[in-house]
Amino acid sequence: MKIAFLLHNVYAIGGTVRTTLNLAAALVEHGGHEVEIVSLNRHRETPRFAVDPRITLVPLVDTRAEGPDIHQPGYSKPARDFPAAEKRYKQYTRLHDLRVRGYLEHRCDADIVIGTRPGLNVYLALWGPRRALRIAQEHLRHDAHSMKLRAVLSRHYRTLDGLVTVTEADAAVYRKRMPLPGVRILSVPNIVPPVALPPSDGTAKVIAAVGRLVPGKRYDLLLEAFAAVSSKEPDWQLRIYGGGAQEPHLRALVDGLGLTGRARLMGAVSPIEPELAKASIVVSASDAESFGMTLVEGMRCGVPAVSTDAPLGPAEIITDGVDGRLVPVGDMRALAEALIDLIRDAAVRKEMGAAAYASAHRFDLEPIVARYDALFEELDASRRRRAWQRSLAQSLNWAHRVASSLPIPRPRRPEGTVDGRRRPTPGTTRPRLP
Repeated sequence: MKIAFLLHNVYAIGGTVRTTLNLAAALVEHGGHEVEIVSLNRHRETPRFAVDPRITLVPLVDTRAEGPDIHQPGYSKPARDFPAAEKRYKQYTRLHDLRVRGYLEHRCDADIVIGTRPGLNVYLALWGPRRALRIAQEHLRHDAHSMKLRAVLSRHYRTLDGLVTVTEADAAVYRKRMPLPGVRILSVPNIVPPVALPPSDGTAKVIAAVGRLVPGKRYDLLLEAFAAVSSKEPDWQLRIYGGGAQEPHLRALVDGLGLTGRARLMGAVSPIEPELAKASIVVSASDAESFGMTLVEGMRCGVPAVSTDAPLGPAEIITDGVDGRLVPVGDMRALAEALIDLIRDAAVRKEMGAAAYASAHRFDLEPIVARYDALFEELDASRRRRAWQRSLAQSLNWAHRVASSLPIPRPRRPEGTVDGRRRPTPGTTRPRLP
């Protein structure tokens, strides 16, 4: 089968880009599928991540200063069809609307089309070819979307065939809060390929953290926790890999906490696995995680993870006390204590590292591709049944709306009564009660 992915920008660095490329390559290699990635944006000549040469790239809008698209009339106009409540709305234009519609309605010959973010899933619902299976992927949590956006998604997602989240907890939230008759809602975790590196031996006095330098990742909390760790274990280092708007603030915090030389901001590094293999602990202090890609990448390198029990991903990745530790969200002291426990017990650290290395096989290519292949077969076989479910739900909703709009009839009063009480006959009086 031919599979097409709609992706915001395959030429950029990001978790969704990396996971889409991993899945696309696996579907080619292990599923025998033909795959193309349709990139809504292109801001540089070549992608930053390696792309399997068997995958076809289809850029739609060239945003480079020297490119011809920025001079198109639609490029200066805001998008009409991309949902305004979507976080990337300002990066979309009327030209994006027109280009993706032209691709989906006239150029797309795929058997399966998969959107990879809410706005692209709306595009898919509007114009995706009806002969193809149309599947929405959600790489963010349901609760990470605003109420306004969730209302838009509820209206459009009900026309799709499937909705795939990266955790079962998030799939359960969608089933409960966004009923979608006829739409298969399930979770499939991200692929995290094995690395061609020997696993960490757990002896390096290094703690690693990876991710964008944004408030939700709580690097401020992590640095405060590491300050407590460093006061007791001064030989250990914290290395933070990633870039983002909070970098100046975090550098000032490193200095303010007296961690210069012990806590280091390393910048964005790709591939990250060689750096993780140099660590003995990988840590996350996030308030929320849709999945927790960096935790699995560390486990792939035989490194145990210490993470906040953030909704929704870490608890589906880490088995507390076996291949890592989970601590309450926002609890700096608990985070510091968990790190100190692993630092001081080399035997437990090594044992958890081995368990993490074994546990990471859950995210191998073959089992994930098998789950997607099973989903494709199920959706294709259930087209008629799901269409009937959707039609039945629409009919029931229509009947409910009609019934709700009808006036409520008032009961007729019997003749000779006033307010439901019998009127006395003229010339008679009611007997007085004693």
